[in-house]
Amino acid sequence: MRLQGRTAIVTGAARGIGAAYARGMAAEGAAVCVCDVSDPAPVVDAIRAAGGEAMGMIADVSAPDAVAAVVRATVERYGGIQVLVNNAGVYATLKRKKFYEIPSEEWDWVMAINARGSFEFAKAVAPIMRRQKYGKIVNVASGTLFKGSPGMMHYVASKGAVVAMTRVMARELGEDNICVNCIAPGLTLSEGVTENEDHFAGVDANAMTRCFKRPETPEDLVGAVLYFASADSDFVTGQTLLVDGGAVFS
Repeated sequence: MRLQGRTAIVTGAARGIGAAYARGMAAEGAAVCVCDVSDPAPVVDAIRAAGGEAMGMIADVSAPDAVAAVVRATVERYGGIQVLVNNAGVYATLKRKKFYEIPSEEWDWVMAINARGSFEFAKAVAPIMRRQKYGKIVNVASGTLFKGSPGMMHYVASKGAVVAMTRVMARELGEDNICVNCIAPGLTLSEGVTENEDHFAGVDANAMTRCFKRPETPEDLVGAVLYFASADSDFVTGQTLLVDGGAVFS
């Protein structure tokens, strides 16, 4: 029960990797706000059925007013926020294309969700964590930025921005005893990936680039998030941890 007494917001948690994070944190004792643009009720119900504590909120992470409402409701219910996991992002619905074929509108949309969404939520929880003189912000990047993976330049660039923001946040929030770290997953067998033939077709080939030659699952990522969310990492900040089975070394 490493997260007993802590409250966590997990964005993009209605299914897939985010749902695995939310369930894993609740199992370790955290009260979890499950946030997504989709209905979070099934994940909330599953957590409660397992004996955990959770609430659900529907919000667009790129909309400041919606983000503020999630933070306000979470504080009203649980009294504070000790952990934020910025997991929400656009990936599985994107079609691979050369960078010069990406419409400008699509570029802006990906950046708004993947980069500015993390900025909006971190900005919203910062005042609460600063008053507490304690907090954990866990951003989610991607192993693609270390590879320069072709066909998804807007996605790769957005995740590079997340790593850069993590480092600045760590510097600016360190004096308030707030840890800001980042995990970088490899290609993961989430529902979104399995439903998109364009991405699912590359799963086996991607697995062969790893030290552990098997597909990555959402559950493979939970331990890293629990580490960054718990007191175990109280003297770790500004770091990006690759969790990809050994596909990339940094």
